[in-house]
Amino acid sequence: MIKGGIKFYKMNFQFQDIKLKYDNSNVIMKIIYITAAVFIFTFLMNSISFLFQSEGNFIIEWFALSPHFNQFIIKPWTIISYGFLHEGFFHILFNLMILYYFGNLFLNFFNEKQLLTYYFFGIFFGGIIFMLSYNYLPALQTKRAVLIGASAGVTAVLIGVATHIPNYTLRFQFVGNVKLKTIAIIIVVLDVIQIPSGNAGGHLAHLGGALTGFLLTNNFNRGTDFIKWTEQLLKPKKQKPFKTVYKNKKTVNPKVHQKDDQQRKIDAILDKISKSGYETLSKEDKDFLFKIRKN
Repeated sequence: MIKGGIKFYKMNFQFQDIKLKYDNSNVIMKIIYITAAVFIFTFLMNSISFLFQSEGNFIIEWFALSPHFNQFIIKPWTIISYGFLHEGFFHILFNLMILYYFGNLFLNFFNEKQLLTYYFFGIFFGGIIFMLSYNYLPALQTKRAVLIGASAGVTAVLIGVATHIPNYTLRFQFVGNVKLKTIAIIIVVLDVIQIPSGNAGGHLAHLGGALTGFLLTNNFNRGTDFIKWTEQLLKPKKQKPFKTVYKNKKTVNPKVHQKDDQQRKIDAILDKISKSGYETLSKEDKDFLFKIRKN
């Protein structure tokens, strides 16, 4: 019983340690942690499906993006969720390595909210391009495929930062110094020339992500903060409260009002003295002056 308690304590401690690391990490590492967790869970379900001779994997079936519009209407979340699924170890490794290096470079010039916008808009528009291509391009209309992978979002981040700092130089071993715009061009060209391969829809989705990153940064460089614009667009309009109309009355301070009356009375008494003399004052006026002198 004691050994079981110790094991449970250790597991709980490890979980708390992982949670602490996640909470203290930046947005890039959070995406990497979530994507890696989904990858492990997906392949665990693959193993279970194999052992029980079950056809397919319900995670792929419910979270991968289908090119068919009727399927998308039933599962609209797949336009984003496909970006967390990967085909194999090297697929996820390549995507997350690019996200890690170029994402951290991105954060030197943009903020975390902007990175999330590039990443998820890249995934979203990459998915749109994928569906359109399989429905309207003759070469793909007879093909069957589903879209998985974060490549469109990763490409949006890479092309986005390359558009912002095209002449930024990176040094690679055995290659030397390479400008960021050169890397971006190579990535785009590789996707274009690989379209005739078996993953045409995937490469078109990457190009959709690349176009998203380019357009977002191009607008940003022109002075349009797309993030703030989107926030203002999506922000619910506050209803104006009913205005309470008050009559235009001056706020009167009682003490000020009293001093004004007092001064007017003094002026009137002094005016009377100057015209007729002190002896002409009434007893009330004399008592009033006496009080004023005393104060």
